[in-house]
Amino acid sequence: MKTQRKMKGSFYVRLALNNLRKNAKAYLPYLLTCFGTIAMFYNMCFLMLTRDIGPLSNSVSLRQILMFGAVIIGIFSAIFLLYTNSFLVKRRQKEFGLFNILGMEKRHVARIMALETLFTSAVSLVIGILTGILLSKLMLLLLFKILSANITFGFEIPGGAIRNTLCLFGIIFGLTLIYNIAQVYRAKPVELLRGGLVGEKEPRTKWVLAVIGILCLGAGYYLALTTEAPLAALGIFFLAVLLVMIGTYCLFAAGSIAVLKLLRRNKQFYYQSRHFIPVSGMIYRMKQNAIGLANICILSSAVIVVLSTTVSLYVGMEDVLRTRYPRNVIVNATDVSDRQAAALDTLIAEQAQLHDMTPQDVIRHRYRIFLTNQDGTEFVGDRDQYYAGQSMAMLVFMTRADYLAMGYQSVTLGPGEALLYVSRGHIPGEVVRFGAAGGDAGGAGGAAGTHGDAGYTLSIRERLNSFETVGQLTAMLAGSYYFIVNNDQTLTEIHNALFGKGAAMAERSYYYGFDVAAAPEAQISLVSALNTKLKEYGASQGVSGLYAEGAESERASFYTLYGGLFFIGLFLGLLFIMGTVLIIYYKQVAEGYDDKERYEIMQKVGMSRAEVRKVIRSQVLAVFFLPLITAAIHVAFAFKLITRLLVVFNLTNVPLFAACTGLTVLLFAVLYIFVYALTAKTYYQIVSQVRG
Repeated sequence: MKTQRKMKGSFYVRLALNNLRKNAKAYLPYLLTCFGTIAMFYNMCFLMLTRDIGPLSNSVSLRQILMFGAVIIGIFSAIFLLYTNSFLVKRRQKEFGLFNILGMEKRHVARIMALETLFTSAVSLVIGILTGILLSKLMLLLLFKILSANITFGFEIPGGAIRNTLCLFGIIFGLTLIYNIAQVYRAKPVELLRGGLVGEKEPRTKWVLAVIGILCLGAGYYLALTTEAPLAALGIFFLAVLLVMIGTYCLFAAGSIAVLKLLRRNKQFYYQSRHFIPVSGMIYRMKQNAIGLANICILSSAVIVVLSTTVSLYVGMEDVLRTRYPRNVIVNATDVSDRQAAALDTLIAEQAQLHDMTPQDVIRHRYRIFLTNQDGTEFVGDRDQYYAGQSMAMLVFMTRADYLAMGYQSVTLGPGEALLYVSRGHIPGEVVRFGAAGGDAGGAGGAAGTHGDAGYTLSIRERLNSFETVGQLTAMLAGSYYFIVNNDQTLTEIHNALFGKGAAMAERSYYYGFDVAAAPEAQISLVSALNTKLKEYGASQGVSGLYAEGAESERASFYTLYGGLFFIGLFLGLLFIMGTVLIIYYKQVAEGYDDKERYEIMQKVGMSRAEVRKVIRSQVLAVFFLPLITAAIHVAFAFKLITRLLVVFNLTNVPLFAACTGLTVLLFAVLYIFVYALTAKTYYQIVSQVRG
């Protein structure tokens, strides 16, 4: 009896292995993808847990970025592998139906599938993790190269990385098995036998779904084009992406059918050999085509957006540093008197002299910052310091005297007039109103410079195209506006209008920035010495908020953050490309087998092989390039919104981002065309059985 059970068990094992060997052409791309995703997930977990990145500047932020990357890779791997598995199941349905006809029960088929899943998952996990371990040091060296950090030597295999990988992909392969078995148990043997050949009924034109798609796509595009504030862009971006994704699926599912039916009504176009077969075939199978095409479109959009943004951030690192630090060395202070400001001037000059440095391109000014809520041209202050996220605005006020001391040309300003420079955000009108929270929220009526219960209004005499901004404010997500007014009396009236006459107004802030012709190490030493002296002076004077900073002192932290984002972008871009290629491949193979019999009939009734090739080319071109064109349109509409998001990261170089986006689109299109050439050839070989 034991021998019989052993033989029976070995029979299922041999049958499962034989099935995998016979279906190697279909399973090999799937297994290669499993190897790749497992190796990528392991490496991301390895980098997140390895001790080697501990000494790096801002290593905590880097680990958080890597953890985010691991989560994204894990989620995408689950969706992607489960999705591609459905193609394999469809191709195997006829085989499982044959097993049923020959006498196997469904539980026996389920046992075979369980063994197949066990073998494929075991091989995938072993090879994937070993590949990840072998590549882990290379990935660490690549990360250190991107971060411009010193390379460490050693080898480490974190147990947590292996454990996380086994848990995640064990769950994914378990869900795959459950899905496959469910498909077998739900179908009848005859249905399984015909499963790979079952076509779609002609779908009805779903106008409601098409309208929903148009509305969602239009809403997503509208949000992308109308969002101005960087802080608002953070929240709106994900909503816009969700709307565009829904619109893409709806339009590919319903809109494509409507377009194809319109083409069928055009008799001159439809009744041609190169159009008749592709259009009729795509109409009947567009229900299953739509999901695949939409997935390809969304993945293509993701590849372009992820790579273009992370590459532009990394390439534009110097622009980012210069935006954040307009000078090599910067000293900031809040709430200091004129006497204390003069003492700070002396302290900075002494420290520069001690370090044998001569300050160059000095910029010094005093200013006041009021934190408010913005609603168009109205700004509201709150005694309780409560400010809403997307409407929060930083108002920087300087007097005409401070403005002229910075070296700008002389300008005449009246009591109710101001110069305006918009660093971040948008003010639509030329009259600005300031008022207290809970006060009269009426329009900005009244003459410029008037004040009272209705607030205080300023007339914008001129908008400045450029201005030396306070570097630290570029790190804020709120809107930033610089007002130059005539004198301190106007500042006092604006403060009273915002916060009430009883609210105390702090002393002005202090900003002193200068460049030095010195090595990075010397600049870092000067900043360190300045911070020591500023701390001592602040303690003696009872002044807080005194500190020095500089580009060279923070360069390592910036490279850690932006280099980490670039590294994640490369990983995710590669993952999305791999997913796009595999979906295209399986889609073309599946459709090739579906179309094979139909094209054989056409050849028997007189269609030549040359005509078959033209028909195939027409169908494949339509299927292939529609997602790419749609993805390019998505990226074009998202361009403005993404530039607003990049401002959050201090990248304001729009031409650089445009160049990175254009280059990414071009390179991806070349890769896309290469994949088209390969899959078109495979498709033709399947449907016509002709090589070449």
